[in-house]
Amino acid sequence: MICHLSLLIVLSLSVSQCLGGCAEVDSMTEAVAGEGFLLGCISCKRREEVSARATVDWHFKPLGEEEFMHIFHYDHPSSDIIHEDFSDRLEWHGTQNSDIQTGAIYIYNVTFNDTGTYRCTIHRTLFMVNHNEQVTVEKEVELSVVAVANRELTAVISEIMMYVLIVVLQLWLILVLVYCYKKISEEHEAREARKALKAQAELLESKDTCDGVQLE
Repeated sequence: MICHLSLLIVLSLSVSQCLGGCAEVDSMTEAVAGEGFLLGCISCKRREEVSARATVDWHFKPLGEEEFMHIFHYDHPSSDIIHEDFSDRLEWHGTQNSDIQTGAIYIYNVTFNDTGTYRCTIHRTLFMVNHNEQVTVEKEVELSVVAVANRELTAVISEIMMYVLIVVLQLWLILVLVYCYKKISEEHEAREARKALKAQAELLESKDTCDGVQLE
């Protein structure tokens, strides 16, 4: 059972590395003034076999304001910067076809005025067999702009724990493989011993039969 489990783990790790599946990762939330920043927005389809078409809209609410303003629209293959405050500063970095799952945009030359809430809205049409289904997904990013980049303590700890987990998992797999090898080797030796005993018993039985025939 343990050997089968370890094999499944190895196969799952191999599949995850070979197949680029969709994963809804949250956007980063801290930008550095004067640099560029990627606003992430991912909405995975629940059924990959269904074809779809989507458009993406980005809205922005500055810090302290009440209303969102429309700043960007993408409808493959065209993109439009709607608000003049972001003129020539936004670029589409999402899916490069109409079946959009990643709706990320890149902000050039971030300023402190870019601090606030960004809302990504994905309008998706799923082309079903008998009808089309409309799905709308909204995601928000609370962006703060700083003068100098800071690595959060939680991010550092998470990175360390990730490497520790990888090392522990590899050691565990090695131990399991060694255990499986020993177990298989012992079973092989036991089978060979049983075969030898069976052959010896058959030889003795054959000898007894021969002795009986000679006595007659």
